[in-house]
Amino acid sequence: MTGGPVAGLTRDALGVPHLRAGDVMELARLQGRVTALDRAWQVEHHRWRMEGRTAEYVGADGVPWDRFARQVRLEATVRRCFERLDDETQAWLTAYVEGVDEALAEGLTGTPEVEALGLEAYAAAPRPWAPWTPLGVFWGIHLLFGTFPAKLFNGHVADRLGEDVLPLLHAEGVDRSGSNAWVIGGARTAGGLPLIAGDPHRTIELPGCYQQVGLACPEFDVVGFTFPGVPGVQHFAHTGSVAWGITNAMADYQDLTLERLRHGAGPDRIPVLEARGPDGWEPTQHTTETIRVRGEGELHVPVVVTARGPVVTGLEPELERAAAADLEGDDRADAPPAAGPPPYSLRTPTQVEADLGFGALLPLLRARTVDDVERALSRWVEPVNSALVADTTGRMRHLVVGRVPDRDEAGMVLPLPAWDPRHVWHGYRRGPAVDVPDVMVSANDRASGGGLGVEYATPFRAERIRSLIGSRTDLTVDDCAAIHVDTRNGQADLMRELVDAADVSGRAAEVRAVLLAWDGHSDPDSHGAAVFARWRTALVRWFCHHPTLAPMLEPSGHSPVFAAWTGVVAQVGAGWHSMARLGPERGIDVAEGVRAALESVAGQYDPGAVWGDRHWLDPLHALDVSDRGPSVPRDPVGGDKGCVLAAASAPGVTDRCYGGPVARYVWDLADRDASRWVVPFGASGDSRDAHFSDQTPAWLAGELHAVPAGAVAERVEPVEPVEPAEPVEPAEPAEQGQAGTR
Repeated sequence: MTGGPVAGLTRDALGVPHLRAGDVMELARLQGRVTALDRAWQVEHHRWRMEGRTAEYVGADGVPWDRFARQVRLEATVRRCFERLDDETQAWLTAYVEGVDEALAEGLTGTPEVEALGLEAYAAAPRPWAPWTPLGVFWGIHLLFGTFPAKLFNGHVADRLGEDVLPLLHAEGVDRSGSNAWVIGGARTAGGLPLIAGDPHRTIELPGCYQQVGLACPEFDVVGFTFPGVPGVQHFAHTGSVAWGITNAMADYQDLTLERLRHGAGPDRIPVLEARGPDGWEPTQHTTETIRVRGEGELHVPVVVTARGPVVTGLEPELERAAAADLEGDDRADAPPAAGPPPYSLRTPTQVEADLGFGALLPLLRARTVDDVERALSRWVEPVNSALVADTTGRMRHLVVGRVPDRDEAGMVLPLPAWDPRHVWHGYRRGPAVDVPDVMVSANDRASGGGLGVEYATPFRAERIRSLIGSRTDLTVDDCAAIHVDTRNGQADLMRELVDAADVSGRAAEVRAVLLAWDGHSDPDSHGAAVFARWRTALVRWFCHHPTLAPMLEPSGHSPVFAAWTGVVAQVGAGWHSMARLGPERGIDVAEGVRAALESVAGQYDPGAVWGDRHWLDPLHALDVSDRGPSVPRDPVGGDKGCVLAAASAPGVTDRCYGGPVARYVWDLADRDASRWVVPFGASGDSRDAHFSDQTPAWLAGELHAVPAGAVAERVEPVEPVEPAEPVEPAEPAEQGQAGTR
């Protein structure tokens, strides 16, 4: 592991840091220091992303993100969030940042990424972090985690084909998200107290997006997962007497608004840029920022903030249109559109309230009971999460936490025009908070999401987990670990129905027989799973080029930052099940597509192919675009997006495993030392280190590692929980005229 001995730090056999300090501020400083030693390149790159300065260090590959970060006002927003935090949380974040600064040069020096980029001089004396950098790291990771990218795609489809086509792509289906969490009551477990298990599914990044950590001081002793660059633990943790896990609640909490800009005259006839709102033309904030591009000079990026929020796409074409047209005094909302993607502004609770929810983090560390966790999470803002919580009294609770605006349902599907009053927010909606009597499963499904969104996963994964739990009363950590890696594919039933009805002959009939004989499990050595994947890819591509849908393939013009959401083939691949069910209503002969897909597979049939040949681990590294980052072996991976083990691919684009469980855990409330966890790579972010990817074999095999009992020499004695201050309840969103400018 990078660096020499550090006071208050012990490491287990996997190199996972377990930290002990005399008080919470000393512990935060120590966590920052150790994070900088273990994950220096990763967290520094996240800092560049927050600042919109990646191109300054990596070159032109960083420009698309930097443009977005500047236009969305990423750093300015999190700075306002930091300034509104309570004094203790500000001091805690500052202590963490001081620890990062102490060790960042040591952590960066010699890392392969620094050498590949030729940044040795920078690594020797990196710029200090700002105290709000951890907020920027967190929000930078989660900005694209919400619903606005999907609305970009919805807008593109509606513009080309009409709104009535959207259900073909977005009906609830087995491919929607993939995270799982469940809690099992003590009457059903061998230990007599609850078990909480889960496996968050995200894009698999290298290094991993979660860092295992133990944090102990006289106030608390916690084990859990943190985002490198953020202090404490956030989503999954065990404090000894209470534990929790989360999944994405699939809530809709981000809005896009179609903007129209013009050049007008302000006081004293000074030219201003105006945006059309519900009550006419309004002033905007309009500035220009400079991005330095390594080896290529400077790039000037316009930034415009309307009363709805910052314009995050289509801004340059709209400014060109406004400059070319004399619109002064023209109140028409239907002025000629720009020759490019529509100009959309982004509105989120974080921007409106200048609150990212970081006031929850210290109370979470201090939590002793379910009630403590619930009070802490009442401060949570985004992303909106479905949380399962249990404590050593045996009590269990399900919470949907975060801020979801209350507004017209039309804005939950498509961007609305800024001059349409339906886009206005009217306070916030509350998620459910209920006791769990026996077993609760949360798997991105409608039942666990609280009805705060539009698109959910089908109940397949949740129902599959419940069936695997069954009626047993002796469940253990090992049983939960086995559930994590179940490969029964929920897509198999629809495929079987479609293929069984297909009228084919010859080699295509042989392919049909293989598919019908497949047991429906997407195991790495499964031939049937490999044939299914080829058939699915062929069907997706057939749908995409169908005359009814082909106009969607026209470029959207949006930034490459949004490519994962605006790529038509990838989106059809994610919703192919909906297309198969609803296509006939739009004149699509699905039976013909099924037959054509069988013929396509028959033309390239390989009797020896197995799923692992196509579905191998393909994590994302920040330097992958330029082929300068470290790599890991192309190991076969089981599962598929339709499984509990929702190891994702992009049907129609690639079958490589780019997403999946970025952590697995089982928290045992009867004995924390019996708890287990694993991540796909390792504790270190330095590819030279022995702990860079030493957990991958266990992750691939579905095994969990022990959360070591001896990593912290002394257990913290229980103390009276610190009562968190009552959260500030935002009664109403900011006035429309102020929302984007505070």
